[in-house]
Amino acid sequence: MKNKSSIKVILVLILFSIIFIGFNFKSIEEMFYPRRYSEYVQKYSKEYNIDEYLVYSVIKAESKFIPDAQSHKGAKGLMQISDTTAKWAEKEIGIDSKKIFEPETNIKAGCWYLARLYKEFGKRDLVIAAYNGGSGNVRKWLEDEEYSKDGVNLHDIPFEETLKYVDKVNNNYSMYKKIYCGKEAK
Repeated sequence: MKNKSSIKVILVLILFSIIFIGFNFKSIEEMFYPRRYSEYVQKYSKEYNIDEYLVYSVIKAESKFIPDAQSHKGAKGLMQISDTTAKWAEKEIGIDSKKIFEPETNIKAGCWYLARLYKEFGKRDLVIAAYNGGSGNVRKWLEDEEYSKDGVNLHDIPFEETLKYVDKVNNNYSMYKKIYCGKEAK
């Protein structure tokens, strides 16, 4: 008898869990695709005319929103800004490159850099590839028929890390657009 009531209690708990998850699915999605540091993301994505959901997607892929993240190659902070890019941003937009781990400084530099890449390449996939693999590499790939049939789009990315990165950021972007805008990303 005790065994049957334990089973009933477990089944009721499972049922309530399913109902709870069903009603709170959006909040669960938001937990996995957060919009942390939104005051800086919104401010600088607007200033540099970058889709804020792309910025969140890059941050999620680069650092998982950990402000003191540092890669084995020395890239720093939320958007994993290299020392070279930080120094360049210091000259161009007046950030203090010594404060690159600070979320506001890092996000400002990252948005500025994404905007520079958009000016150069104009397409999200190329911007994402350049953010990870370098703009010089993307230019070379676009000039090589092995990677670009039309010199405008890449049909292949020879760096596996960059190929996976482009897919990861685009997947993040699709989820952010779906969760927060209710539509699929283009």
